[in-house]
Amino acid sequence: MKNVLIVYYSQTGQQKDIVDNIVKPLTKDAEVKLTYYQIKPVHKFPFPWTKNEFFDVFPETFLQIPMELDTHENDILSDRYDLIILSYQIWFLSVSLPVISFLKSHQAKKLFENTKVITIIGCRNMWVMAQEKMKLQLVNLKAKLVGNIVFTDRQNNHVSLITLLHWLFKGEKTSYLGIFPKPGVPDKDINESDKFGESILDSLKKGKWNHLQEQLLSKGAVHVKPLLVFIEKRGTFLFSKWARFIIKKGGPGQKSREPWLKVFYYYLLIALWGIAPVVTLLFNLIYLPTYFLFKKSVNYYKSVILK
Repeated sequence: MKNVLIVYYSQTGQQKDIVDNIVKPLTKDAEVKLTYYQIKPVHKFPFPWTKNEFFDVFPETFLQIPMELDTHENDILSDRYDLIILSYQIWFLSVSLPVISFLKSHQAKKLFENTKVITIIGCRNMWVMAQEKMKLQLVNLKAKLVGNIVFTDRQNNHVSLITLLHWLFKGEKTSYLGIFPKPGVPDKDINESDKFGESILDSLKKGKWNHLQEQLLSKGAVHVKPLLVFIEKRGTFLFSKWARFIIKKGGPGQKSREPWLKVFYYYLLIALWGIAPVVTLLFNLIYLPTYFLFKKSVNYYKSVILK
C-alpha cells in the first residue's frame, strides 16, 4: 500500500478542484491510500475579501511570517507517507500565508523530512519567485521536491487582474460586467488535469522519481513566460521594500499601518497601469539580444532543482 497525503488550503474551492482532478487515477488504484489535510487558520480569512483585509495580509505574507493555525487532526500528521502533494496559491508574489505558516510549523518538520513532494500551484499568472521560496523551504525541511504543476489564468496580465479582483471582492466567479471572461483557471485545464495523475501514479508505484518532472512537462505541466518573470523579479524587489516598511508601522489589523497600506494600494495601481507598460517595452528591447539567457532561465524555472 502506498500512502499519499494531500495538503491544501482553499478559500474559493478552486485549489481543491484542481488537486481532486489530478489525483483521479490514484483514487482508482486499490494499492494507493489518499489522505486529505486542509490547512485551517485560527483567524479565518473572509471570502469575499474586503479591500482592507486583503491588503493587510501583504507584509506578513511576503516576509513569510507565520500565523497561528488550527492544529486539528494531528493523528494524520503523525503518520509517514510515500508522497506528499502540496497544493497552494500565490499571494502577493509569495506562497499564501496559511501554507507557508504550515510549512514552518513543528508538524511539518517531522512530516516532510525525507519525503517526496509534488507541488501544485493555482494562481493568476506570476508564480516563479514564490516557487523559489517554496523550494528553499522544502530544502530546509529536508524534503525532496520531485514534481511541480502550475495552473494559471490564461488571460493577459491586465484582463486577469480585473477579473480576479471582481472574484475576490464580490465572491462571484462570474463575468465582470458581462463582457470580461470568467476569472481563474479555465475549467478545461482543471478537467483535463488527470493526465498528470497518470504520471504521478506510475512513479509512485515504481518508486522512481528522477524523471517525473520531465514527464509532467511533456504533458504541459509548466509554462514560463519570460516577460512575466522579468516583471515579477522587479516586483519582488519592490515588494520587499514595501513589506519591511509597512510592518514597522504596526502588526496585523492595527490602525497605525492602515494609511500606508492605502499608499501601497495606490502604488500598485500606478505600477500596473503606468510602470508595467514601460517595463514591457524595456523587456522587448533586451529580449532578442539576451535570448539564450532567458531560455536558460525558463528551463530552470520549469525544473524542480534549487540553485
